[in-house]
Amino acid sequence: MTPMQNSYQRDNFEEREEEEMHLRDYLLIIKKRQMVIITVLGIIFFSTVVATFTATPFFSASSQVLIERNRSNSGLEYQSYSYEPEFLDTQTEIIQSVNVSRKVVDQLKLATSYRQYFIKNEKETFSIFNGLREKFTVVKGMFASFFSSSESTDPAKEKGLIEAMQPKSDAEIIAGIIQARLQVKPLKNTKIVTIAYEDRNPAIAKMVTDAVVQAYIDELLEIKLSTSNYSLKWMNSKAAEERDKLEKSERELQKYMRDNDLVTVENKLTVLPQKLSEVGMQLSKAETEEKELQDLLKQINEVKDNPDRLETIPIFASSEVLKSIRERIYKSNQNIQDLSKKFGRKHPAMVKANDELRILREERRFEIERIVSSVKNSLDLAVSKKKNQDELLSSTKVEVLNLNEKFVQYSIMKREVDSNRLVYDTLQAGIKKEGVTEQSQSVNVWVVKPADFPAAPSKPNKKRNILIGLILGLFSGIGLAFFIEYLDNTIRHPKDLEERFGLTVLGAVEDVRGENREIESFIKKNPLSPLAECYRLIRAGLLLSSAEHPPKTLLITSMEAQDGKTSTTTNLARVLAQGGNSVLVIDCDLRRPRMHSLLGMANDIGLSMFLAGNITTEKIVFKVPDEDISLVPSGPIPPDPAELLGSKRMKELIDAMAERYDFVLLDSPPVQSVTDSLALSQFVAGTVLVIRAGKTTYEVLEGGLKKLRDVNGRVLGFVLNGLKQQDTGKHYYGYSTYYAKDDD
Repeated sequence: MTPMQNSYQRDNFEEREEEEMHLRDYLLIIKKRQMVIITVLGIIFFSTVVATFTATPFFSASSQVLIERNRSNSGLEYQSYSYEPEFLDTQTEIIQSVNVSRKVVDQLKLATSYRQYFIKNEKETFSIFNGLREKFTVVKGMFASFFSSSESTDPAKEKGLIEAMQPKSDAEIIAGIIQARLQVKPLKNTKIVTIAYEDRNPAIAKMVTDAVVQAYIDELLEIKLSTSNYSLKWMNSKAAEERDKLEKSERELQKYMRDNDLVTVENKLTVLPQKLSEVGMQLSKAETEEKELQDLLKQINEVKDNPDRLETIPIFASSEVLKSIRERIYKSNQNIQDLSKKFGRKHPAMVKANDELRILREERRFEIERIVSSVKNSLDLAVSKKKNQDELLSSTKVEVLNLNEKFVQYSIMKREVDSNRLVYDTLQAGIKKEGVTEQSQSVNVWVVKPADFPAAPSKPNKKRNILIGLILGLFSGIGLAFFIEYLDNTIRHPKDLEERFGLTVLGAVEDVRGENREIESFIKKNPLSPLAECYRLIRAGLLLSSAEHPPKTLLITSMEAQDGKTSTTTNLARVLAQGGNSVLVIDCDLRRPRMHSLLGMANDIGLSMFLAGNITTEKIVFKVPDEDISLVPSGPIPPDPAELLGSKRMKELIDAMAERYDFVLLDSPPVQSVTDSLALSQFVAGTVLVIRAGKTTYEVLEGGLKKLRDVNGRVLGFVLNGLKQQDTGKHYYGYSTYYAKDDD
């Protein structure tokens, strides 16, 4: 086989792996495993029928109750109308609780008056489980005591262990029975819950069902009372603690206010920021005034030697006194100018006028000096004022900071007082509310439908159980059949070989069983049987396996021993001879030869002696009596068969026999056991692989094909041997119907 053919077969194999199974494939699996399906179906169905008809009948009584929260309009507590999906589930668990079952036992006195209805039939079963449970508890206690030190022994744990080891009382056993038989089921999209109880006695069933409803109501009331009592106890204790904390915080606040004179702290906090703002404004104003006076004094100092320029400064120009003096000086100057036109300098009038002008200038000088002195005094006053405002601002800031610190501490302490007062008031309100609502129910329960007396048993439901057993048995059998098929990796059908390996299936041989039905001689005695036609089909496949002429030399081998290669070689030689061909069979199995015994020949002289070079070809070929075939026996078993079969002398023998006979068939050892077949596959025109249905696995076959590909052996096809009738189908390689009379 060429590498291209190998690649093509691998591609075909991968494509076929991706194909999906069709419905008919599943039906074939069911048909093939029908005995498994029928067996499982029969076992499960029979067990169901026996269990159903031998079971003790039980009667069921049911009651319906409406359960909802108590949403009162008293206004004492916040009412929430949100959806609560877990509410009914919680109530269901309460109904099925041990406390409710114990209340039923106590109310109806089941442990005394009706003890025989429960203990008589159930005590043995419960005693077995109780015994096992007690033994487990004892063993657990032994291990715990072994691993724990003697110094750390806890008396409470020892007491609990001793109590657990005590046998259960009748009341506890009956409560467990009621709890196990009780069924609680909320109706979908309603607030109604169905409570059902089943018992062998219909009267007991009705009585217990009604008692469960009443016990459930009593249990709710007990839960409410216990919760209220615990809440009141806790709130009273907590209120006392909070009262002490409130009084302590109030005393501390009062002491702090007295020590820090914080009686009018709020008013001071309101006034001080305003005062701080006013002081800041005054300080800013003083700083501005100081700056202005400094600038004015600087300007005066720059022109103090020039009175005329001084008078241009606004403070001097705006002085009324200077303005009057200037007017008088102006008039005096005019007067002097007028007199100078009439009189001389020393004239008394001129002297008087000049004296007046001098006096006026002196007055102006004194006024200027007075204004300058006034500016200096104003500057000193502004500096002093600024200093005072700055000191006042600093003191005000310190006062504000100190007051803020005191107020922060005051706020902290006051907030603690308010918090303690709020907690205390809340607890007091809760205590009053809890005292008012202590006797109210948090859950309302109404009996919508009381329990009726059951007239007929509720179980076992014979029709349903039988139907379930039938369906369960059928599907279990089918599931087991497909599981077995999944685990089965053996080759069972010709179609599997063609789809997976891409090679031709030359034919399939059905399994022959029964007395006097040996496959090696069956077709000789029954030439028209369906089995003979199977081998004729193989013959036809071999004749058409090559385009020019059929292969004359054929190697017939298998993957493992007991696959039927020797019988296949014998029967194939017979059908080839029936077609008028000269056929030679060479027994190449030099390890465990069987061909001579099947054909009734001696094995003293044979192939091994020829390959060893002791005799010629004419002495190893024998005519089979009463048949048109010849045989080369294997001869004595040599020590190294593989070396002999792979020798040049073996190839020469095959070539020589191919010239004398139409077909030369070589029966060789299995491929997976030894390498003899691999060596012989190189000397023949083609190799035929015999596969045992239900025995040869895909992994083994893949490994054998790989070995043949590695030595370039040409595989003509497969012969599926030992095919079971249920694996053949009605349309594939089957001749049973057509040749049934001939077979008989």
